[in-house]
Amino acid sequence: MKNAWFLKFSNTLAQIAGHASTFMIAVLLVIVWAISGPLFHFSDTWQLVINTSTTIVTFLMVFLIQNTQNRDTAAMQIKLDELIRAVDQAHNALLDLEELDEKDLAKFRERYEKLAREARDDLRDAHREIDLPSIEQQRKK
Repeated sequence: MKNAWFLKFSNTLAQIAGHASTFMIAVLLVIVWAISGPLFHFSDTWQLVINTSTTIVTFLMVFLIQNTQNRDTAAMQIKLDELIRAVDQAHNALLDLEELDEKDLAKFRERYEKLAREARDDLRDAHREIDLPSIEQQRKK
């Protein structure tokens, strides 16, 4: 695999970036920078250090986060597709929906919104008969 090094690198860096200790180090660096302001007479160079470093880190993190998110999303889609495929009553037409355009997705969404409304109506009717909590009561909680 050609990009195995990048996969390992991005996973490791994402793990490190997500730790609380990494956040605390970043806060500490900002505090040190702020405290050093009087030493450098709040010069343009002093301001440029924080501006440039945060811009570079942000720029690189965007690509790292996007890479990680793309892989996570792809893996989740595969798992969902497998669940749809494995369930007898599920519609295989729902497999690979992420490849459809917005117009086609809207058609699927309308159908499932209609099914959801019907299920909520059925729940309201059942609530009257068997004392189930109403949807409005659930929202208040």
